Amino acid sequence: MAKLVVVSNRVSLPSRSGSRAGGLEVALRAVFRDHPGIWFGWSGRVVPHQSIETRTIAANNQQFVVTDLTEEDHSEYYNGFANRVLWPILHYRLDLAEYTLRDLTGYLRVNEHFADELHKVLAPDDLVWVHDYHLIPLAKALRDRGHQNKIGFFLHTPLPPMEILTAIPNHERLFPTLCHYDLVGFQTETDGTNFARYLICECKLPSRDLQTFLANGRSVQLGVFPVGVAVDEIIQWAERGAESSLVRRVVNSLSGRAMLIGVDRLDYSKGIVARLESFERFLLEKPDWQGRITFLQIAPRSRFKIREYAEIEAMVSATAGRINGRFGQPDWTPIRYVNQSHSRRTLAGLYRCARAGLVTPLRDGMNLVAKEYVAAQNPDDPGVLILSRFAGAARECTGALLVNPYDTDTAAEAIAHALTMSQAERRDRYQATIRNLRLNDIADWGKKFLTQLCDTNAELSLFSRLPVTAAPPGRPAEDARSAAFPDDGRSAGTRARRYSAS
Repeated sequence: MAKLVVVSNRVSLPSRSGSRAGGLEVALRAVFRDHPGIWFGWSGRVVPHQSIETRTIAANNQQFVVTDLTEEDHSEYYNGFANRVLWPILHYRLDLAEYTLRDLTGYLRVNEHFADELHKVLAPDDLVWVHDYHLIPLAKALRDRGHQNKIGFFLHTPLPPMEILTAIPNHERLFPTLCHYDLVGFQTETDGTNFARYLICECKLPSRDLQTFLANGRSVQLGVFPVGVAVDEIIQWAERGAESSLVRRVVNSLSGRAMLIGVDRLDYSKGIVARLESFERFLLEKPDWQGRITFLQIAPRSRFKIREYAEIEAMVSATAGRINGRFGQPDWTPIRYVNQSHSRRTLAGLYRCARAGLVTPLRDGMNLVAKEYVAAQNPDDPGVLILSRFAGAARECTGALLVNPYDTDTAAEAIAHALTMSQAERRDRYQATIRNLRLNDIADWGKKFLTQLCDTNAELSLFSRLPVTAAPPGRPAEDARSAAFPDDGRSAGTRARRYSAS
């Protein structure tokens, strides 16, 4: 019997369900409710080579298959290529990438290991859905083992323009392997268009519509599937969470002061230092708010063994300490900086009690905190979302105050605007965004992707008889790009046919 096989770097086992859920786990929970199957990935264990094992755990009408890594694998695949090369480059940070051929070799080796273990459990008609940048070449490894299953891939991070992708040494060994998938999904149209340009200009692949490409004797489709949130569930959490003892203690400790809130994994892509500096600028420009507002920044530590993450932790701590030292009073601390994780219900309660939510990443694929903050608000007296224009969520959160996170002056102005905004305007902004969030509920996200994956390759024979966009042999890459995106006065995102997830 056909089953859904989901593959990701980490697997959230049932015994860990009480911990703070990450974005991937939240998204996949909704998928597995409708499609019980197998969730495959790394166990989280690092063991000697001779002790590696792959285990199957059955729970809640589905199976979890997890495999171990060696210290060398973990160092090269995870801490190395995935998080020292791919993560910064996918977030437009070429300056932070630390490439070594050894780490790339380890990354490819672990993908081969995953394919070996998946080979043992895959049936010919299983539907395979692979997630995120850790596993880009996995479909090719499965094809090499003879699997012709429908295989889809979803990238949760941004995908930068080809001018940045091609800066990775040996990029041609990596990104073209995405063409072994039947469907490659992105968070935004910009991400999809960036990859289409890469396939046209770097790989010289023929395309019918900049959405379907011919490669390896098969077609690969690109699609946009922005991840949503469970709106009604978050509303319930917020209502209950706001009355919890922890949230009540937080609110009482404010002594009537307004609260701003930021919730992020401690990562340099989240723009936390710039956000704190924007709050500092606000306190300078609006001194009458000193002593009347508190900024709660929750930022659990992550990837602390990687140097850049230790550095950003030190920078955030130093910045928060400096601002508190500059403005703090014996009875008032401007910034409350917390490194502990909290449950999603507690966070929803805190969101509901905050006058404004600051979600200002320097670059983000989607950012579900932005959507959760809006969903958690009291419709009669909502807070205001201040959102980076460089977060994927900006496309749907149309009622947010959009800011450039690099511009601390305008971000400070947005804080002032949010705190003095009329209730009528706050309601209008809330309604504008919540309508969009309901149209893209998390329950529909997996259905849209899997439905399109099942329909892929249906027109492969027709593909070869239709006009295609491609460069003639030997034609320069720039000419190929011009053929794909003719100069008709529109932007590349407008010129390309709009991707559809429906």
